[in-house]
Amino acid sequence: MNATKPHLQTDLTVTHVLAELLERLERSAEPVGAAQYLSVVQHLVDELGEVEPGLALGALLDSHPAAAELYENVNYQHAGLCRSALDASLDAERQAKQAILLAMSRAPNPSTNQPKEDPNHGKS
Repeated sequence: MNATKPHLQTDLTVTHVLAELLERLERSAEPVGAAQYLSVVQHLVDELGEVEPGLALGALLDSHPAAAELYENVNYQHAGLCRSALDASLDAERQAKQAILLAMSRAPNPSTNQPKEDPNHGKS
């Protein structure tokens, strides 16, 4: 039995329109209905599953952060957070390390802050 790859589309027109719509919904000052939002997201997920990965898709996702986040979430099992910038994560890790080191340097050292025992204590 031969397994054939499904034909992936290279025309991103519909994907682009849905990505634009999702961006508008995300930035809307007016409340958006849950059913409308869910419908756009589901249609975009379907489209993203049908498009061929490559430079054109990458450019579309670069210019549409909500669609990029959706793409990452849908493909997380295969690629993790493949589109997330590492700079912010690395910066947060560095700041956490510095905070931990600073806290450790300010914490009382048990060996220097404990009162010394009197060698004659308890002896008569």
